[in-house]
Amino acid sequence: MSLNSVLDEVRLRPGSGEVIPIIDPATEEQIGEFNDGGAEAVDNAVANARATFESGVWSQIPARERAKVLWRVADLIDEHAEELALIDSANTGMPLLQAQMIVPTCAEIFRYYAGWCTKLNGDAYQVQMTGGITGAHADLHAYTLKEPYGVVGLIFPWNGPIFNACTKLAPALAAGCSSVAKPAEETPLSVLVLERLLTQAGVPDGVVNLVTGYGHTAGAALVEHPDVEKIAFTGSTEVGRRIVAASAGNLKRVSLELGGKSPVLIYDDADLNSAITMAAMGIFIHSGQGCICGSRIFVQRGVYDQVVDGIAMVANNLQLGGPKDDGAVIGPLISEKQLNRVMGFIDEGRRDSVDVITGGHRLDRSGYFVHPTVLANVDQGMRLSQQEIFGPVVTVLPFDDDDEAVALANNSEYGLAATAWTRDLGRAHRLARRLQAGTVSLNCQLVFDHSVPFGGYKQSGWGHEWGREGVESFLQTKSVYTQL
Repeated sequence: MSLNSVLDEVRLRPGSGEVIPIIDPATEEQIGEFNDGGAEAVDNAVANARATFESGVWSQIPARERAKVLWRVADLIDEHAEELALIDSANTGMPLLQAQMIVPTCAEIFRYYAGWCTKLNGDAYQVQMTGGITGAHADLHAYTLKEPYGVVGLIFPWNGPIFNACTKLAPALAAGCSSVAKPAEETPLSVLVLERLLTQAGVPDGVVNLVTGYGHTAGAALVEHPDVEKIAFTGSTEVGRRIVAASAGNLKRVSLELGGKSPVLIYDDADLNSAITMAAMGIFIHSGQGCICGSRIFVQRGVYDQVVDGIAMVANNLQLGGPKDDGAVIGPLISEKQLNRVMGFIDEGRRDSVDVITGGHRLDRSGYFVHPTVLANVDQGMRLSQQEIFGPVVTVLPFDDDDEAVALANNSEYGLAATAWTRDLGRAHRLARRLQAGTVSLNCQLVFDHSVPFGGYKQSGWGHEWGREGVESFLQTKSVYTQL
């Protein structure tokens, strides 16, 4: 499907609500529009999902057959990789090369979870019970079953549309669930292509149901729906809190991958060339619009000035641009709303006498571009230090010893990721134990693998994606006892 055909298709999606424009963030021009699906579209999608789950057309087929379908999905993603990359690039403004690097990972996610389809087994127990409620001796065989929740709601963010869709859809399908999927209103396009590929691969109609619309309309209706057993959400901590409250009606299960304010510790014995380059790219890539971006850098005092200068140099040499700009490494922010949010943080810092080492301004061109920004002399109580900005803005502060570094790193309501750069491996592994984060990277950054669980501490989320935990989050456990 070409970009134009996808724009035509999204315009025809069910919905009678408000017209939502699709804006190219690199040009600020409207490239399409669609109607908010709202509660009516959600009701229909949930009914379709419920019917397919109860019929067993997906949930009850042999696991090896589900695995074959997921493998075919992966092959089709590979076959359509270029068009998926082009669509995500156009919709988000990210450089095409970045989108082209992401799509193959999406195929591998489906292959990985295809392998889990045949391995979702319970456990067996030989039980000898004396006493109990009846007081009788019992020789029992007990076992557990792993069963899909049923109808699950999947809500994707805008910062990696096709990647985040695959991260949730692949394990949900592997578990045997039927789903209702809602992409972010800013980025609905590539998921339309994925929906078509799922059908082509053999996923029965109605097992995956796509609803487009705003979070406060379609998203809220999905979270509150009494016939949805689980919600899997990736997005801000603020919205995550609202989802938890809204899910109370039927006590549906909720898994949340939320915000981050990830610390990066750089010691004076680190490989500074690698540390500086990776710390800079770890916040400026995708214009800082990543939950694990290292937005707080703490540097041992002896090399502080060198690191600050090095990160500023990287910031000043990164070429910003959209999909059509040759040589662009960093794209725009997703929307005018996000641009105003990021500039609001920077302007607030200036009023509070923060040192702007470099950046701090919007580019003088069309598009929602903010120059990569390095800030120093930032007090730990400031919003700049405590709240997720989700933009190309980093604070850099000095520390003297391990205790101070850990205290600074853990001084946050978030706990998604953390990084430490040091040649002292003993220190590195001690830091890994002390840092309050779901993922800790030692002498590396922005690394992940779909076989390794990913989740957050504190207010960075509930539960895990990826790995075995990722698929088990869509399964519930049933215990069975049999008298021998």
